[in-house]
Amino acid sequence: MTFRVLVTDEVALSGLTPLTGDDVFRVSSVDDSASDDFAVELNAAHALIVRSATKVDRDLIDGAVDLRAIGRAGVGLDNVDVGAATERGVAVFNAPGGNTIAAAELTVGLMLSAARGIPAADRSLREKRWKRTSFRGVELKGRTLGLIGAGRIGGEVAIRCQAFGMDVVVYDPYLTEERATELGVVLVEMDEVLARADFVSIHVPLNDETRGICGAEALSRMKTGAYVVNASRGGVVDEVALAKALHDGEIAGAALDVYETEPLPDDSPLRDAPNLVLTPHLGASTVEAQEGVATEVAEKIRVFLTSGDRSAAVNAADLG
Repeated sequence: MTFRVLVTDEVALSGLTPLTGDDVFRVSSVDDSASDDFAVELNAAHALIVRSATKVDRDLIDGAVDLRAIGRAGVGLDNVDVGAATERGVAVFNAPGGNTIAAAELTVGLMLSAARGIPAADRSLREKRWKRTSFRGVELKGRTLGLIGAGRIGGEVAIRCQAFGMDVVVYDPYLTEERATELGVVLVEMDEVLARADFVSIHVPLNDETRGICGAEALSRMKTGAYVVNASRGGVVDEVALAKALHDGEIAGAALDVYETEPLPDDSPLRDAPNLVLTPHLGASTVEAQEGVATEVAEKIRVFLTSGDRSAAVNAADLG
């Protein structure tokens, strides 16, 4: 049997060798999921691989009559209706490991950009101004990093920030003492992270427990000189509250890579907030990461379609 796999959202084709290198699979790529070509290919597809642009909702899933697997080339599944897929008996796979380093490095880059005002300094110089005294930043050395979540990405951020000479405290109810010791971090409660941290970096999935975890109350408990960094998921930071805290000087600055609504709306209060660095969801946007997540999810789909092994599916326990 030949398995038909549809790829969209500009997933890195160079990372799909587990599928393209096997004659059992026929791989089609249609970058525009709103096109007629996509609809035709989807109707015959056994598997669909996406990034974040395509909304794999109930209607899309129900309309793909031969669909057996959905692959998200990345870790988050915000754009995939896992419940609807499970009802249809469709296995859902993601790639949580492929973009770890890229996301961790971007997080550190965002921290440095906020701490030193790098984007604002660049804009100023391009506008033919030379105002060095306007961009007096702070150093990372000797500061405290507070991590909310220290899984794969948060752990890598901790390692890199320790190299800058930072102390690291962590709130993560799922992190063991053994792992904390291995990382060289101190496990504390959420209140202590907020009170002690000079930089608060968030690394959690978006769910009912984490939605708005960095809201007005949390921001009010931070130091006035603190910075907030979020390169995890949009929605874990209350954007209205953050903009207000920046305008009111409750915190020193912030840097965001993800947003509750993407693309960021024109009327978002974040656009006018001071001391704020904004990037357009670049966490996994490296050559290495895009190949890595594509390869990871392609291999999982290859194994599933050829052997029926669905143990790597995020909904494996519910498929029956």
